[in-house]
Amino acid sequence: MQVDVLCVGHASYDLIFSVPHHPTEDEKIFADSLISCGGGPAANAAVMVSRLGLKSAFAGYLGQDLYGDKHAQEFAEYDVNTQLIARGPSPTPLSTILVKPDGKRALINYKGDTQALPSNAVDFSSVKPKVILFDGHEPHLSVPLAEHARRDHIPSVLDAGSLHEGTLALINKVDYLVCSEKFARQFAGDVEAALTRLSETAPAVVVTLGEKGLLWRRGKKHGGAMPAFPVAAIDTTGAGDAFHGAFAAGVALDMEWLELLRYASAAGALCCTKIGARLGIPSREEHYTWLEQHKDLHV
Repeated sequence: MQVDVLCVGHASYDLIFSVPHHPTEDEKIFADSLISCGGGPAANAAVMVSRLGLKSAFAGYLGQDLYGDKHAQEFAEYDVNTQLIARGPSPTPLSTILVKPDGKRALINYKGDTQALPSNAVDFSSVKPKVILFDGHEPHLSVPLAEHARRDHIPSVLDAGSLHEGTLALINKVDYLVCSEKFARQFAGDVEAALTRLSETAPAVVVTLGEKGLLWRRGKKHGGAMPAFPVAAIDTTGAGDAFHGAFAAGVALDMEWLELLRYASAAGALCCTKIGARLGIPSREEHYTWLEQHKDLHV
């Protein structure tokens, strides 16, 4: 199985309600619209990689239910390899997302009795990826695979969205630690302290800051910042997933460091311009055009 980027972790199904404001206690409100589509950090990243014209595969869990079938069908439509997906009787995780007019969101995720897959649930012997991306939500699969990747000199990326058992288990096992501001503050209290501590663990660290751009550190001496691309955000859901997917794709393409950060930042920015994480993921043509139109930024 020839794959540019293997994405390992969480797949859910998203129900996205556009609302005038987030409801307060005991308040009933009416949504302006509803969109349903597949979601999940690693799952969205796999779609992002495929949309950029590279070969991607997703490894994780989908239930043998309506939402699992819908998600599997979406993967097929986006040309994501699904041979490493485990299906079972536990429900496909479901997310309800409330999106305000300014793009800010609230999210509720339901997993029921669905547990992380055991280490032997997926056989990776047939896949030889150029890059592996983890989101930390399948730790029993991810930790041995990350150790194997390091032995085989396969670059690995961690999407650290929040601090939990899975992300903590991987921070010292990946080559690129790309974390959210939330993760950084949970880990060390503030972003700068997190950058310092995490750079002692991973060779390259990026902290994404939403509309404030990002900070990065390579080793203990080299670091910098990059502003975000200016967009009128409609929905920020999935922007981080798009960033991580494009980042992993850029690593597979062997991009120079600052070009890589710019490539990923453009994907994250474009994802904010449409409702729904999956539907906001840009095509290769949209992404290329955006970069060309903003080629004077970040130079």
